Formats: sequence, C-alpha cells, structure tokens
Amino acid sequence: MTPFRTPVALIFLAASGLFLSGCMADDVQEAPGEHVVSVRVSEVTGGEAQEITLRFSGIVRSTQRATLTFQVSGTLRERAVELGQTVAAGDVLARVYNPALEPARDSARARLEELRTGYNQAKREWERSSRLHKRGVVSEQNLEQIAARRDSLKASVATAQASLSEATQLLQESTLRAPFGGRVEALLVENDEFVAAGQPVMRLSSPEGKEVEVRVPAYLLAHVSVDQELPVWSVQNRIEAPVTGSVVEIAQAGAIRGELHPVLVSLPVNTLDTGEPVEVGITPLRESALTVPLLSVIRSADGMRVFRVRDGVARRVRIDVERVVGERVVVRTGELEPGDQVVYAGITRLADGDAVEVR
Repeated sequence: MTPFRTPVALIFLAASGLFLSGCMADDVQEAPGEHVVSVRVSEVTGGEAQEITLRFSGIVRSTQRATLTFQVSGTLRERAVELGQTVAAGDVLARVYNPALEPARDSARARLEELRTGYNQAKREWERSSRLHKRGVVSEQNLEQIAARRDSLKASVATAQASLSEATQLLQESTLRAPFGGRVEALLVENDEFVAAGQPVMRLSSPEGKEVEVRVPAYLLAHVSVDQELPVWSVQNRIEAPVTGSVVEIAQAGAIRGELHPVLVSLPVNTLDTGEPVEVGITPLRESALTVPLLSVIRSADGMRVFRVRDGVARRVRIDVERVVGERVVVRTGELEPGDQVVYAGITRLADGDAVEVR
C-alpha cells in the first residue's frame, strides 16, 4: 500500500527536486548573453504595509495662550475687560488693591533719600579731613574711621535703591496687562474678590495660530515624526473632508505602563475654530516579510539564489530562506525589494547575465 504524503511534504519534495534541477541545469548552460531566453516572472511581495487608520480625539486650541495671574495678593478692584473682548499687547486688564504696597514703596524711597544725605555728608567730611590730614591736624586713624563710615553709607545706599526698585515693581504688579494681542476666553475672578498671588484670574488666547493635542499609546510614537502630515476631522461635520495638520511636538515614551503620551499637531489657518472637537488620524506602518514564489528558488554551490530580471537581463541574487508558506517562500536578503521581478519558469535554460523575454 502506498504511504500517504501530506501537502507540506509534497511541497518540500517539489522544492528539493527544483533545487537539484537548477544545479544540473547550471552545468550545461551556454555562455551568458548568447541568446534570449523566454521566461515567466512574478513579483516580490512584502515590505512596508499600512494598517487601519486610528483616530484620537482632541480639542482645537490657540497656539499662543496664557493663564494670567497677579504676582501680589489683594482685592480685585477693577476689571477692565469682558468675556470675549479683543485686547492689544500692553492693555490694562485688571487691578488689585493691596494697602501695604504704596506705603512700602514710599518708605523705601524715604529711606533711600535719608541714606543718600548721610553718604553725601560723609563724603564731604572725608574730603575735609583728608586735607587736614595732609597738614597734620587729623590723624591717620581718624581719617580711616571717616572713610569706613563713608563706604558703609555708600553700600547702604545701594541696598536702599534695590529695596525701592523691589517695592516699585510689586506696586506695578498690582496692574495686570495683556502680554500679547488676543481675545479674553475666560474670566475666573469677579470684582471685589480676594486674589492670592499666583491665582489664575483670566485666560487670554491669540487668533494667530491653532493646534490640537492628542494622547496616544507608547507604541504609536514610533509611527509619527515631526513635520509629518496627519488628517484632522471635525467631529461636528464628519461628512466634510479632513484638513491636513502637521506634527510639531512628540512626547518621549515613559516607563509607566498604560500611560498615554501627547502629540501636538499644528492646524492650517482659517480652517477649524477654537474649542471645536476634532479627531486626528494616525496610520501605523509595519514591515511585512519578503516572499518569492517557491518555484523561483534554486540551489547552487554557494547557497540559495533567485534570478531577478531588470532591463531585460536576468541576474542571480543570493537569498536566505526562512520558511515555506503555501506556494511562496519567506526570504531574507539585502538586494531584493518589493516589486522586483523574479523568474519562476524557464530557470533551467538560464545563466547569470542572460537576456530574457518575459512571457
């Protein structure tokens, strides 16, 4: 009774026979380039492949925006803007009242004037004593004491100047001004409320540019790059074609399991509105294995080969066979590329460098 052979065994037997026939044919080939050989070819498949586009939600926001605060505490006595109002850089937005600020400035100014007067007097006294010292009226020790007092007062004047500058700056900080031109998008404190130093008072945004931030898993960070263009869909108008955004920032992958990482996408001008919900599409790319037809593989004295056809000429290309998948072979090679043409019929009549006619 004839033993039953599995399809896999038959494939490997066919491949082995083909490898052997390739060797026998190599021994009887004519000199390369003497004739044109009719062959059949097939494409090398594999390489880069795209998966399904994944969409990540985000909210359109202004590129230039700021949450404004006072550097001093106090009661909000004046708010010069309303919600949605457009302001220019340097415009007064709000003021707080702190009863200690003006007296502190006035006290620092008076202290500075007092020390300046004393320093000027000490300087004149040293000049007089210096002249008397030359005539022997004032001793060296007294002159040194007067000079020390003069220098001490000079240092005190510098300290008082710094204190006055600080007090003046704190008083100026009680007035909030717009750092850039834009629109008031949020008011967080009402008139007559107490405002602590550093407490958010209002938010300001500029209409000059827009962006959206989405958070993605760590494995997707390898599939985006700076300046890469990504589609951005409006959630409110899903039937409209997406606008094209550009990646401007990519977060570094962290060590926390399951953490999502921000990707910042810049949007074209005059497209989407601030606050509009959108979806950003990211398409992962993966490298698929290179495969060639099983019938195209031949065994030679120095390893596995296939005949690649370019410009009507067949050339041997070395390959490393990984495994057989159906009627194709998964190979590793540094020469073959996806889309290359390899010979799978007519191999026994071929030599390296032969001209071929593809049927």
